[in-house]
Amino acid sequence: MSPATRYERIAFVASQSPEAAEARTRLVARYGDVDPAKADVVVALGGDGLMLQTLHRFMRAGTPIYGMHRGTVGFLMNDFEEGDLLARLSAAEVTVIHPLIMRATDTAGRPYEHHAINEVSVFRQSYQAARLKILIDGKERLKELVADGVLVATPAGSTAYNLSAQGPIIPINAPLLALTPISPFRPRRWRGALLPDTASVTIEALEPEKRPVAAVADHDEVRNVARVDIRMDHSISMHMLFDSGHSLDERILREQFGY
Repeated sequence: MSPATRYERIAFVASQSPEAAEARTRLVARYGDVDPAKADVVVALGGDGLMLQTLHRFMRAGTPIYGMHRGTVGFLMNDFEEGDLLARLSAAEVTVIHPLIMRATDTAGRPYEHHAINEVSVFRQSYQAARLKILIDGKERLKELVADGVLVATPAGSTAYNLSAQGPIIPINAPLLALTPISPFRPRRWRGALLPDTASVTIEALEPEKRPVAAVADHDEVRNVARVDIRMDHSISMHMLFDSGHSLDERILREQFGY
């Protein structure tokens, strides 16, 4: 099946902004619109927030996602143009990404499970700094981290909150995860670690009653956690489409040189 045929049936989704809604109306009139369950491709109109929502929504569907920028931040989006959409989709480069899976247990022993495309973060929940223990593949690697928190980021999420926390930018195809502290107090010189994407990260709250912490997987929050287990879920593959020459790996590479 040719790429052009593959991407003929389009499902359009848009953010709630007037700009995105207007763009969707014009594109639907021009190219039609099908139910996402029957679509060859989903075209998302908005910013990076809408793209993350769309990726979560269709995480298990396997349908490719092509974003066009009609929002605020558009790092994950292609430029918006109404014309030649079928040709752009046919020529688009595919980037495959895998989410993180977070399994958290709160202080009452209740389990929670969420996926994250960018990062899983563990934050202090009160005015007091968090006290955290970090284990990698079941082995204790950091006996005590005193900080505002710590996060685990995917390559796709390495240029988001991870970068703001002074974490490393990871090339999109690198089999790595970033483990990055958030405002660390002790150890003072610890700035995080790069881990293989097969690693299992466990974060334990050392004083969960006195120093409560919350865990957040993208936008899903669990409060008063005692333990958080994080790993990459290789059983889920999401396909993002980017215009030729503007792939996600190219954007991440350019980000490292400040443009």
